[in-house]
Amino acid sequence: MTASAALLPCSILILAGGRGQRMGGRDKGLVEWRGKPLIEHIHDVARPLTDDLIISCNRNAERYTRYADHLVSDPQDDFPGPLAGIIAGLRQARHAHVLILPCDAPLIDRSLLMDMLRRAAECGEKPLMLRQGGQWEPLFSVVPKTSLGLLEEAWAVGERSPRRALLECDIQALDYPGNDRRLANLNSQELLNGIS
Repeated sequence: MTASAALLPCSILILAGGRGQRMGGRDKGLVEWRGKPLIEHIHDVARPLTDDLIISCNRNAERYTRYADHLVSDPQDDFPGPLAGIIAGLRQARHAHVLILPCDAPLIDRSLLMDMLRRAAECGEKPLMLRQGGQWEPLFSVVPKTSLGLLEEAWAVGERSPRRALLECDIQALDYPGNDRRLANLNSQELLNGIS
């Protein structure tokens, strides 16, 4: 781990366990863009910031394993959504905080992640979530492991939205403008094709 990341040692969880409906059912993290899978773009930025990189995936584990220290998967095989992946990642994480990222945001950069880690260090035991143009972005969060119990309780009573579940955890906001292209969610082939 780099010295600059030492201000908040963290595990990093990349969520790649979805159905990929907007990708025609393809495993989104393995869809190629600019010559390499989406997961590799995220990995290349995240890897230097942690010694505990976790990927949540529900298929193609043999392909994802090269990018991660640990893989987690959902407890059931019906793709229950990202909150299941977040809970599984928090259970597996070795550090007290987990930086959560989606696999389909290949324009993220080190500056963005360092900004999140710096702000999360100021939040202590409160989770941090990006808010872009006033809209919460739950898949760009830093969550302390102490929030795991609250998220598990939310799951047990039927909550499946990571945004709603995290907002119950006294969340802190990190605001970004709506036009910050680093946060672009490229979750369809059309969107990938449209990025220059």
